[in-house]
Formats: sequence, structure tokens, C-alpha cells
Amino acid sequence: MPITENDLGALLRAWRDRCSPADVGLAAYGRRRARGLRREELAGLAGVSVDYLVRLEQGRSRRPSAPIVAALSRALQLDEQENAVLHQAAGLQAPSGRVVPVHVPPGVQRLVARMADYPVAVYAADWTLITWNAMWSALSGDPAGRPVSDRNVIRATFCPAPEWAATHAPDEGIERALVADLRQAVTAYPEDDNLRTLIAEVAESSPRFRELWASGAAGRHVSSRKTVRHRLVGELTLDCDVLTVPGSDLRITVYTAAAGGADAERLEFLRVGAVHAVTD
Repeated sequence: MPITENDLGALLRAWRDRCSPADVGLAAYGRRRARGLRREELAGLAGVSVDYLVRLEQGRSRRPSAPIVAALSRALQLDEQENAVLHQAAGLQAPSGRVVPVHVPPGVQRLVARMADYPVAVYAADWTLITWNAMWSALSGDPAGRPVSDRNVIRATFCPAPEWAATHAPDEGIERALVADLRQAVTAYPEDDNLRTLIAEVAESSPRFRELWASGAAGRHVSSRKTVRHRLVGELTLDCDVLTVPGSDLRITVYTAAAGGADAERLEFLRVGAVHAVTD
């Protein structure tokens, strides 16, 4: 039970006050009266309106949805215990270990924010995109405006929308690695209904997915080389390394290019554009 009449609002204000703009990848500009994040900064990071955040903090709204609570938790860089407290204050059940975890630890969020030179993103074990940096948006397009279901790499790879097919070259090795990794996730989280639904939907639509799934291969997707077609800089062939976060089963995906080559120059062009987009 909440310990005050508006425990949710009090928690949000307290956590907002302690959160440093630098830790979430924001430049501290102008005279700041807020000790931590401004309301508009937290709202932007969480993908909610400032008005809605004000209503939550003032207690005029007290039952945010689970996706909004998860987004606020990530934006505020809460640890697992604080994330559970936030869910309880919002009248929601805290995430259990029996389903695919989507909580991003504060250290991982700081890592993503501070690796500003490279496209970096964090995926859940079912390959749904959770968080990303400005360079990721510059390379792949800003995912913020897309529904969560459209941010899943398995769906995008085997049931591609026209824009995905136009920018991502097919790669049999990556397809095999993704399906093997997904099978391992099913073994780890057999009670996750969303994961079972994802597999059923993709299997129904994609003969290629059904073929790879039937092979029974299981294993971690750790690295690859990937070709991305960008509307401004053309084709980039990049090293794609996937790092697993111990204890949380998240996948940190990082794109890099060897220094001195054309792909590195194209990445640098995108980096400069991403910096301008953040600071303008």
C-alpha cells in the first residue's frame, strides 16, 4: 500500500530531483531552478506529455499504464527495487522473473547515453527495442514514434515493412542467429505470453522463420557485420556487437566501423547531425 495519499507523485518528484541531466545524455543549459531534471526533460525522455506528468506528480492521475510506468522507470534510471516500488505506487504488479525483463539498470542507461559517438541500443530478450541513443536514431530512424510492436527485430526481419526492407539488407547469418537467440529466450521465459504470441504470429507469416525455428538451434547472438542503407549517406557496412547484461538478460547492441574508412566517415557525418539534433 502507498504510504501517503499521493505516494506516486512524491516518488516521481523525488527521483526527478536526484537525476542528473548528464546521466541521461542531456546538456545542462541555462539557469536551472530544478535540482535534477525539469518536468519537460523527464516527459520527453519517457515519451509522455508534460501535462500528464504534472497530473501524476500532483495526484490528479494515479493509475498510469504499465508501459508508461516502465518508461518513467527507465527515464529516472531506477534500480530493480525502486522499479518495484514505482509499480506498487501505481497500483501495478511488479515485474516477475518469469517473463522477459525490460528494466534497464541505471549503469546501462548511463553507458548508452555517454557512448554518443556510436549507435547504441538496448533490446529485451525477445528482441524488442527498449532504449537507444541519438546516434541510433540518426542511423536507423527515430523509433520513438512507432508502436512498441513495430520495434521488434524478429518481426522486422521476417515480416519486414517496406521502410525496413529498404534500409536493411537481408542476411542469412543474422537470421539464423536471431532465431537461435529467440529459442533460448523461450527456454528461459516459458510463461511469457507476449513471447509466445510473437513466435506464433511470425511463424504464421514467414516460411523462412518456420524453417529456422524447426531446426531447433539455440544460442546467443553475439556479433555480425551488417549493411544498412541510409537515405543521406548511402550504404554502411558496420560491425554489430551484441553484449549481454549479466543478471538482466538485456542485449546492448553497438555499431562501429574501423577508423579511416568510408564507413567511419559516413558514421561521423551522422554523428555531427545527431549532435545538432540534440542541441538545437
